[in-house]
Amino acid sequence: MTTHATASIQGQFTAAASAYTVSSVHAAGKDLAVLAEAAALTGVERVLDIGTGVGFTALRLAPQAREVVGIDITPAMLDQARALAAQRGVTNARFEEADGAALPYPDASFDLVACRYCAHHFVDPLAVLREAARVLRPGGRMLLADTVAHEDPAHDTFLNAVELLRDRSHVRDWRASEWVRMFQQCGFARAAVLDRDAVVLDGDDWVRRMNTPPTAVAMLKELLREANPAQRAAFDIIDDPWGLSLPTVLVEGVKA
Repeated sequence: MTTHATASIQGQFTAAASAYTVSSVHAAGKDLAVLAEAAALTGVERVLDIGTGVGFTALRLAPQAREVVGIDITPAMLDQARALAAQRGVTNARFEEADGAALPYPDASFDLVACRYCAHHFVDPLAVLREAARVLRPGGRMLLADTVAHEDPAHDTFLNAVELLRDRSHVRDWRASEWVRMFQQCGFARAAVLDRDAVVLDGDDWVRRMNTPPTAVAMLKELLREANPAQRAAFDIIDDPWGLSLPTVLVEGVKA
């Protein structure tokens, strides 16, 4: 059954699918190399990539894995991922339509679960983490990379307001401390932040990729322009050319 949240995400990302194939943030961001290094694959692992989008993470991990399965709820994104895999000659990655909160895979069937730049769309992140823990073998790991909110409540509110103006399917940028607690609640014996960084965003490219309506772009620019000094410093806000930086983390959970 398609929920309102699912329909919203599918609508947003069907329109944006082709734009994501040329997004340098997603295709070659430093965080992708950090995630691949942290994965420490040896060639024998089965990997699941939740919210694969156009497949950049799955395709980066595939050469070091036995098999990678990339899932997404938006068919148009999966079509782009399959085309990209064919273009790159990657034969051990397959892409399937599935929901991270209800995975169609048996217990203990993967060695690693990856999730990059999509967790802020999860309506029920605990359900996704429980499902990830279920399909991981004992001792298996989950690596989650995403933008996160500041621990400061005011900066948290500001960031999520900015994100929602830009993308109506946005749910929440969680705080790093919240992700660690959620991992610990969902079957992971250990959880820790492996890396902290920030992604620098060109404003025009950022809204173009998501087809943000002009009225929302105007509101977004005004919100950034009127930010107080603490907010401007926290998010490296600049006015011309306009843009900002969003904090990111890589969180690792190890299944009990």
